[in-house]
Amino acid sequence: TGSGKSSLVHLIPRFYDATEGRVLIDGVDVRDVSQEALRRNIGIVLQETILFSGTIRENICYGRPEATEDEIFAAAKAAQAHDFISEFPEGYDTQLGQRGINLSGGQKQRIALARCLMQDTAILVLDDPISQGDLETGTDIIDPIKNMAGSRTIIIVSHRLSAVRFADHIITLEKGRILESGSHMDLLEA
Repeated sequence: TGSGKSSLVHLIPRFYDATEGRVLIDGVDVRDVSQEALRRNIGIVLQETILFSGTIRENICYGRPEATEDEIFAAAKAAQAHDFISEFPEGYDTQLGQRGINLSGGQKQRIALARCLMQDTAILVLDDPISQGDLETGTDIIDPIKNMAGSRTIIIVSHRLSAVRFADHIITLEKGRILESGSHMDLLEA
């Protein structure tokens, strides 16, 4: 806690700009790209999940209102949300209260992840996607994310090893500085 993980990932979509150094994506400084173009190519699920008043369906396809039913279901299934959504009497047409107040923390995170997946962005940033206590295990969310990585860059911020052990590269921060860096095996050996 407080090591700078969230602050670091907030530099990628330019929620604020670096005061020193540069943030590069494919060798291009993010400050040389318009915020609109940059954010159109980055999907983000923040630790503090944001949902809107409206239906679950509207929340999932926010930003892509033309999405088909099959695409909405596929995104919800990938985010491990389809089963609990289907249990609601009105399913995907269930009305959400302000900020999704009628859902648990884990359910909100999974709907936010489904919304993010609908965007099909090149970069996916997940700020502690398994922080909510009602998720049975980290694999509820992480396994589907692993399976859809493909050519996408996925950046995961987490306190839990189960969320990052499959990563190609892991960076451990302490007090705003990189403490360790490498694959899971590299870090175990160190």
